[in-house]
Amino acid sequence: MKENKRTTVIAVSAIIIAVAVVLIMLIIPNGELKETLSAKAEPMYASQFFGTEVMTIDIIADETTWQNMLDNAMNEEYISVDVVINGRKFTNAGIRPKGNNSLQQVSSSDSDRYSFKIKFDEYVDGQTCYGLDMLVLNNMIGDATCMKEYTTFDMMKSMGIETPYFNYADISLNGEKWGLYFALEAYNDSYEHRVNSGNESGVLYNVKSVDGMGGNNKDAMNFESFRDDFGKSFSESEKPAEENSEKQHFGKDGKGGFGGGGMGAGSTGGALLYIDDNSSSYPAIFSNAVGNDSTEEDYQRVIAAIKALNEGENIEEYFDVDEILRYLAVHTVVVNLDSYSSNMAQNYYIYEYGGKLQILPWDYNYAWGGFQGGGASDTVNFPVDTPVSSVDMSERPLISKLLENEEYLAKYHGYLKQLMDNYFADGKFAAKLDKINSAIGSYVENDPTAFHTFDEYTKAIDAFKAIAELRMTSIIGQLDGTVPSTTDEQKANPDKLVDASSVSLSDLGTGMGGKGDFGNFGRNNRPDNNFPAGNEPPQIPNGDFPQMPDGEFPQMPDGAEGNFPPNGTDFPQKPSEQTQS
Repeated sequence: MKENKRTTVIAVSAIIIAVAVVLIMLIIPNGELKETLSAKAEPMYASQFFGTEVMTIDIIADETTWQNMLDNAMNEEYISVDVVINGRKFTNAGIRPKGNNSLQQVSSSDSDRYSFKIKFDEYVDGQTCYGLDMLVLNNMIGDATCMKEYTTFDMMKSMGIETPYFNYADISLNGEKWGLYFALEAYNDSYEHRVNSGNESGVLYNVKSVDGMGGNNKDAMNFESFRDDFGKSFSESEKPAEENSEKQHFGKDGKGGFGGGGMGAGSTGGALLYIDDNSSSYPAIFSNAVGNDSTEEDYQRVIAAIKALNEGENIEEYFDVDEILRYLAVHTVVVNLDSYSSNMAQNYYIYEYGGKLQILPWDYNYAWGGFQGGGASDTVNFPVDTPVSSVDMSERPLISKLLENEEYLAKYHGYLKQLMDNYFADGKFAAKLDKINSAIGSYVENDPTAFHTFDEYTKAIDAFKAIAELRMTSIIGQLDGTVPSTTDEQKANPDKLVDASSVSLSDLGTGMGGKGDFGNFGRNNRPDNNFPAGNEPPQIPNGDFPQMPDGEFPQMPDGAEGNFPPNGTDFPQKPSEQTQS
């Protein structure tokens, strides 16, 4: 009798399920049904923090402990704080300053506007923030627009590239306004869990050229030895004479600047040049494995991929080539030279899963020509078919080996055209900036620690629109052959380049190697906009390479750690009233 009842229950349940499926199929069109059933569930933190509203974060900290952390920011040591995010309180989380060049720059100024990492399980094992284990807060140094990173990650996402979630965050400290930051989901366990359907068996590597300048692994290379090596390479290679300023522009001839690559990561793995099978030959990659559970076996899979890339054989077996071509298209459009594309060979992540490598985007505050100098024409006309600076194409095999393949080159050109049509043409990019401004403008205007004034911010937005329009014109011309698309062709035919004399890159904000004032650290907090004695930024004559006083070592760019809202919304909205608990 009981068996009969059980059979009846099972049969009825099966009928109910079948009817439900039929009803769903009748209601939802086939295409939408397929999409609905195959859609990957988003983690709770996606909607809680990376939706359509600017995040609000109140850091609750002991004032003495907080100030001690700031005073010793270069140590990058965590302290325990409580954080209230969008009204929800999380206790005993870890927070610390982060960055490379930006960390040093702020430390050398009278500003305390550091970038930060919040690690929710630093002091409480297993604690997450709605499933998020680490949040990155970037201070947007060198970016007067406050939009370079946002729009770049947005472009990446629009091209189907795996990106971290991102948003803006309005931060306060113990209830007092601190400033507007760019917030990102860290490339960490929660990210891997999200993109890999709960499987965390891959390995993430944060590729950085110099760890001794604020990186995670201080033993990999110390700042003093790096400075000495840099000075030697610079003096022995291409150090320009003061009377010959032409060699000082990075964007024109693909050489010059920092000693022709003597200071980059090309010799330490970041360039993805095959050296040998010893993992110790690639510290820029393996010294920065995310987490502590990577093994020699993991490293050897990456080395095998690097070797295949350099040999130009079976590349698709080891790399997600199509996604990398889309990544390179966006990366080339925004002219980010604090990256793989220059002698720095850094600021990207490698995600290795099952022997196949993804390249993940990171750190774009110095995009749009904000790093490694040159004028507006260098940025506007940056060549799409030889998209490197300070190095030869052969020194960057991830670019050269893909673009020398005719099929891959055609796809890459197609993705550039797709970006121009879908993101820039018909005023789309300008409209995007206007929408972002409508969401964050009031925060920027009332930001007490901002690196730029509100007038500089509004001027920067206008300049951004103008430069982006010229960049689009040049790229379309390079694709149809009316504008030279390689470095050599541009040098031979300068009259065919798009005229960029009407715009100034310095209006977008500046950083190391660019023209201008190095970001005017914390100018709103500094009387008369003066730098503290001994920390004045070097003057840059005629827009060329900055002359360093008494041979001092120039600050290096950010090797930062480091999204568009997952629901496809256009831009963040101002937050509604939140109740803290």
